Amino acid sequence: MRVVHVAGKGRPTSFHSLFISLIFIGVKIVSADVWHPPSNGFATITHYTLPLDYIASCGCSAKSTHYPTAALSSLAFGSTQVFGPGCGACYKLKPLNTFLSNPPFFPPENELRDIVVKVIDLCPTWSPWCEATADEPNKAGHYLNFDLAFPSTSIPEDFFPSNESYYGYRDFGVWNASYEAVHCSNWEGWEDPAALGSVTNLGDSVCCPNDVSNVMCPSFSEQHGDPVPPTGSQGMGIILTTDYRYTFGLMLLAAFIPMVVL
Repeated sequence: MRVVHVAGKGRPTSFHSLFISLIFIGVKIVSADVWHPPSNGFATITHYTLPLDYIASCGCSAKSTHYPTAALSSLAFGSTQVFGPGCGACYKLKPLNTFLSNPPFFPPENELRDIVVKVIDLCPTWSPWCEATADEPNKAGHYLNFDLAFPSTSIPEDFFPSNESYYGYRDFGVWNASYEAVHCSNWEGWEDPAALGSVTNLGDSVCCPNDVSNVMCPSFSEQHGDPVPPTGSQGMGIILTTDYRYTFGLMLLAAFIPMVVL
């Protein structure tokens, strides 16, 4: 190997370059399988019944259920159980059209409305429309599903448009929708301290930040050695602590550091 010295540095630049290269290799190794949902795009919206004051998967405060909330599909939630990086995130959702009805229902633009929800619950992979993996979307072609807590005292009854006179029913079950990640200061419960944070009596089995811009929950699945959805994805967060590839990168760095400093 040809070694070139730089005046004033007193060390071979070839080793220095190799050291820097290994750092970048390590970063690439860590982030290769991390699945990041886009900050905006299209998703499906379904709805489910969530009782008032119920403590859901994230362990958010009971009062959070008095405001618009949703469960998030496992891939974006970042865990197969309990809490994940998706906990506490806020999204602006807007139903656009149905696709299972015959014909599909495209409401007039003036009937469409959006709402900001806080993610407090997990929609597991076995639940319809929440089965997406990093390699395959759900049956509607989307990678995210928001399962809206609805009916709710905080959401208007006519939030989902309908045309009962034509279809013979009001509830279409699932919608194509747009979504946008927003700061939780846009959420209706932001000004209510009792609606923020986690319950205090469940210790480290809960995780519900006020907003995810500065604090993000780890993946409970990753922490406990369970499969992280899907096949190695770690949801919205980058979890470094137990990734064997990250450990391998550090081993490589450790092996070459002595040569760099000599």
